[in-house]
Amino acid sequence: MTQDTVPSLFAPVDTFVRRHIGPDESDVVEMLAFVDAPNLEALVDQAMPSSIRMVEKFELETLPARPLGETETLARIRKIADRNVVMRSLIGLGYHGCIVPPVVLRNVLENPGWYTQYTPYQAEISQGRLEALLNFQTMIADLTGLPMANASLLDEATAAAEAMHMSHAALRGKRSVYFVSDRCHPQTLSVVRTRAEAVGIEIEEGDAESVDFTRGDIFGLLLQYPASDGQVLDYAPLVARAHASKVLVTVAADLLSLVLLRPPGEFGADICIGSAQRFGVPMGYGGPHAAFLSTREDHKRTLPGRIIGTSRDRRGKLAYRMAMQTREQHIRRQKATSNICTAQVLLAIMAGMYGVYHGPAGLRAIASRVYGLTKTLAAGIRALGHSVDSGLVFDTLRVRVSSGDADAMLVRARSSGINLRLLDAQHVGISLDERSDLDEVTRLLKVFSSRGQNVPSVESLAAAVDLQVPQEHRRTTAFLTHPTFNRYHAEHEMLRYLTRLQNRDLSLTTSMISLGSCTMKLNAVSEMIPITWPEFSDMHPFAPIEQAQGYRELFDNLESWLCTITGFSAVSLQPNAGSQGEFSGLLTIRAFHRHRGEENRNVCLIPISAHGTNPASAVMAGMKVVVVACDSKGNIDIEDLRAKAEKHKDNLAAMMVTYPSTHGVFEARIREMCSIVHEFGGQVYLDGANMNAQVGHCRPGDYGADVCHLNLHKTFAIPHGGGGPGVGPIGVVKHLAPFLPGHALVDNRANGPVVAAAPWGSAGVLPISWMYIALMGARGLQRATSLAILNANYMAKRLGDAYPVLYCGEHGRVAHEFIVDLRPFERSAGVLAEDVAKRLMDFGFHAPTMSFPVPGTLMIEPTESESRRELDRFCEAMLAIRAEIQAIEDGALDREDNPLKFAPHPSEAVVATDWPHGYSREQAAYPLPWVRENKFWPHVARIDNAWGDRHLHCTCPAVESFVESDA
Repeated sequence: MTQDTVPSLFAPVDTFVRRHIGPDESDVVEMLAFVDAPNLEALVDQAMPSSIRMVEKFELETLPARPLGETETLARIRKIADRNVVMRSLIGLGYHGCIVPPVVLRNVLENPGWYTQYTPYQAEISQGRLEALLNFQTMIADLTGLPMANASLLDEATAAAEAMHMSHAALRGKRSVYFVSDRCHPQTLSVVRTRAEAVGIEIEEGDAESVDFTRGDIFGLLLQYPASDGQVLDYAPLVARAHASKVLVTVAADLLSLVLLRPPGEFGADICIGSAQRFGVPMGYGGPHAAFLSTREDHKRTLPGRIIGTSRDRRGKLAYRMAMQTREQHIRRQKATSNICTAQVLLAIMAGMYGVYHGPAGLRAIASRVYGLTKTLAAGIRALGHSVDSGLVFDTLRVRVSSGDADAMLVRARSSGINLRLLDAQHVGISLDERSDLDEVTRLLKVFSSRGQNVPSVESLAAAVDLQVPQEHRRTTAFLTHPTFNRYHAEHEMLRYLTRLQNRDLSLTTSMISLGSCTMKLNAVSEMIPITWPEFSDMHPFAPIEQAQGYRELFDNLESWLCTITGFSAVSLQPNAGSQGEFSGLLTIRAFHRHRGEENRNVCLIPISAHGTNPASAVMAGMKVVVVACDSKGNIDIEDLRAKAEKHKDNLAAMMVTYPSTHGVFEARIREMCSIVHEFGGQVYLDGANMNAQVGHCRPGDYGADVCHLNLHKTFAIPHGGGGPGVGPIGVVKHLAPFLPGHALVDNRANGPVVAAAPWGSAGVLPISWMYIALMGARGLQRATSLAILNANYMAKRLGDAYPVLYCGEHGRVAHEFIVDLRPFERSAGVLAEDVAKRLMDFGFHAPTMSFPVPGTLMIEPTESESRRELDRFCEAMLAIRAEIQAIEDGALDREDNPLKFAPHPSEAVVATDWPHGYSREQAAYPLPWVRENKFWPHVARIDNAWGDRHLHCTCPAVESFVESDA
């Protein structure tokens, strides 16, 4: 008898599928009856075209047929983790060991109140994380010496590429050369090259000191500070020369070094980028980490990603919200300056809280300790007869091995449990970090000592070290002077601060978040547990591959499972966000065409209903966007598609299509669409944002797609974290597999373009998706899809009489999400979609996706994880709001003074002495009886976004100086 044939009596009792899926069996029966479907299979048949349904049994290799228990699955991944060998990696290259403050580890990273929040589009119920992100921006602005910082980017290399695009745009594309110092991190150069090549920018690499800027074709310069080999150089004269020729300068800086070193903004840098990883975020074999980008006020309009700013609510209270670029891609589409639509919010919050917890004095102590240990180590290595580059360093040494055999020195170090960086045949690099101490310095000196050689005493070496940074390089300006960075250094105070902010945010711990196209499903605790195990979290991305065999097994499993789920031949895990997956997929298509001698193929057909990042990604990949129309039912217009494919047949590269569509419908003619594109020489890129409506029932690779990106943070349970991290791997058909992303520093079995700094992107959170798939199994995944479709159809029917459902399939069914039309209420009652969204906050709910893809609508997605009780609560809230709209239409409520127009109602407004409204306080705060059971109070009233953009302020404000006037 095998484990897989154990009688049911002895099967595990802690199985997961029943915990993940909300409705129980009796609920499913009643819901099916309500939607007039005899069973789940019949409902799926009505929602999904038969032409795309899988015919073979859906199974996943390496997983047993029977359901796994959570304990058993954790034991399996424990064995995988144990195959990783965690050494002290002093490799550097922008990745460092760090100490995660336990109060931040437990109360942010491991806390679902922080990691299950959504992107703060609804600012009134996101004030906690918005304040935390403003802390991050303030910290970055202070340390870099530049006034404007964004709320984080995907990684340092991506930030460098975004800075290149900013610089190019600043000179209106009139120059074509971007110069990159050869002292930059190599992975950064690789990503910058990829991004530049796609849009026709020429990259030159070399000695920045010798470049002639007067030649007139260079628009930007990228420098590393300190340099990748550790040297701290005085860039001020170089920056002045560049500026004299109107060349913009970007400095990739080590954040901790800026505590002691002169900040880039003070020696003239226009843009500063880097990674905040060493501020309390584990290495995680490459990510996720919060990159940063700061700049001068002049460039604020082209700053990529999210920017948090201050504003005021309608009562004049200080409030935070996303400024300027909010949903830029959905508005500007192919004219957007970037395709980055998210941030690394959870990791930025951790880094910002690291700064809050330590404060300026604590950071100075950490940086000074690292600096002192590095100088001590340098003195000892010199005493042992090796050469160490002269000049100022912060934490990194370039050592010329006396024997001339750097490889042998690396082997010796590894035998002592230490990884060093190989620079060339004679030189090694050593980067110390927050975890280093005198004992580690002693271990290193023993590695560098010859047989019989006396190792110098670290105590005597340390006593002789001068810890003063030379005046010309020393930081002299104050930083982190705001009270927030000087108030919470006691753990009690920090704990209360984190809890206070958490309580200002609505997350999945509060109620369902029914965001269409965003899939806010359960992020189970058992799935999250492995990410903080040292075997996963403490791995350096460029550690020797033989030390990461556990990660390799995890990657192999995930790639195999995702291939089976999608029907593709190969998968790349490198893209570290959905937007990067889009970009990577399109680059793969372009590389394929180029390989066939058809580099001219650069036209990308994109339906008007597509996600806003689609056209932005196409432009980034060097493609020309041609928009395809949709018909009155929201389907892609087949005749328009055919006409445009034929018109551009000589240059057609691809079509981008979201399936099911953003209108919440399985389009019946998807096979025909793919055939048309193939007929005229193009490839089909499928946006996999809605893959959770397909798993186990149909596969993109079977019905004609050539490439598909998968949002692991949607379909495969990685939490959204308030707007990141995300993971966006791509699957491809066989003929595209040779063109998948590769990486120069590590053999990751591919040789295509580099799209992320680390070979496997945000590898540190991939254990979450491994756990999810392993726990669900093939049958569980298939049932989850069916229940997502059932829940959506159940809600659509419950709400259909009150709110028109905009689009349905040919059998009257929706997919896993649906759109309700609120546009008629603007004329009948003066009520906008925004009013309904804000009113939902008074019921304790986050609004569904608002005004996308159709203005004036809400797109609702319940997911499979929500119970029937929660679905009903949300429907009751929506029906109660419809009754309030009816009261306005009937004249029982005033068109201007009503609960929708003044929503949300914070506690301060409800308990205030003055109540100027024609409706009661009780209706405002407790619109249904069950709201009293667990009232969630919005922290602020409705925020004035226009005022915030007119008075843009993106660092921590002095509350007492906040001006309430409209001056």
